Amino acid sequence: MAALTSAKRIVVKIGSALLVDRTTGSLRGDWLASLADDVAWLKGQGIDVVLVSSGSIALGRGALGLGLGALALEQSQAAAAVGQIKLARAYEEVLAPHGITTAQVLVTLEDSANRRRYLNSRATLETLISLGAVPIVNENDTVATDEIRFGDNDRLAAQIAVTVGADQLILLSDVDGFYSANPSDDPNATRFDTIDRITPEIEAMAGDAGSGLSKGGMKTKLMAAKTAVSAGCAMAITEGSVMRPLTALEQGTNATWFTAQTDPQAARKSWIAAMKPIGAITLDAGAVAALKRGKSLLPAGVTEVQGTFERGDAISIKGPDGAGIGSGLARYSAAETLMIKGHQSAEIEAVLGYPGRAALIHRDDMAL
Repeated sequence: MAALTSAKRIVVKIGSALLVDRTTGSLRGDWLASLADDVAWLKGQGIDVVLVSSGSIALGRGALGLGLGALALEQSQAAAAVGQIKLARAYEEVLAPHGITTAQVLVTLEDSANRRRYLNSRATLETLISLGAVPIVNENDTVATDEIRFGDNDRLAAQIAVTVGADQLILLSDVDGFYSANPSDDPNATRFDTIDRITPEIEAMAGDAGSGLSKGGMKTKLMAAKTAVSAGCAMAITEGSVMRPLTALEQGTNATWFTAQTDPQAARKSWIAAMKPIGAITLDAGAVAALKRGKSLLPAGVTEVQGTFERGDAISIKGPDGAGIGSGLARYSAAETLMIKGHQSAEIEAVLGYPGRAALIHRDDMAL
């Protein structure tokens, strides 16, 4: 089983049933404070932490007096609008005493599917993490309907883990792992300690049932595991209602670990290399040498631009002789690249008329 302290970056998903008392609809403040202790402990080990948190609808419905019954879509979205404020404030209040700055990031699954929006989300999250903040990511339930209908925050957490290049994803849930059958119905159900490969037999064991406040079931967790491990991120499912749940996981509490067969950076490079380039750029010898030293590609080293591409598209990278040396995700469109090629990064704003990013292709978005 993986040790949390061996990770460089961890994404933790918190389910609604852990945050909110089922009967009163109020926040479980003591539990959240204990989670904050765990986050501070991990940060103290030099580990980056991102939290993907459910709970906005569950918190908001109580404040609006909507009770625990089924909600119409409009009611769910209204509850989310109220609950998001409460959720962000709660995390800020428990993490601030540890000297940790929190940031609320509201996304939808489309932010991962659209490459341009994906790059925007990734850049924002990377900047927050580099500045020492802990992003609190939540589905934007006030406008998105998928999570409300299907409970896809498990899948969202996996997408966030891929986006930030995490090497571990922890799903804090109301179950202590993945079972061969529903343990509530089958006394002979057995829990898996480790799953190295998600086979059709494993998929057939996943059920649909979720808990009272949580919408997700084991199928969504298995979908999350597929996404995570394919990107080089190990994933654990563990029962999270205990105090200091991450410490408990580190100390060997019940869990199921889905193992990754590669590391996040290698998986990302393979994904980029497999994409079909939309256009191409040619570099001078100095830029090629810089890339081979692990540097990002700056516009100053670009001599030619070919094709029509948009920000987020994959483009081919060529050397002075026209031979391909790799590919990467462009941070500027073809039209913008034509304007800034050969210019220093400090000149980008003057050329384009608006501020831009220093790199044309960041080294993390490049496969040579």
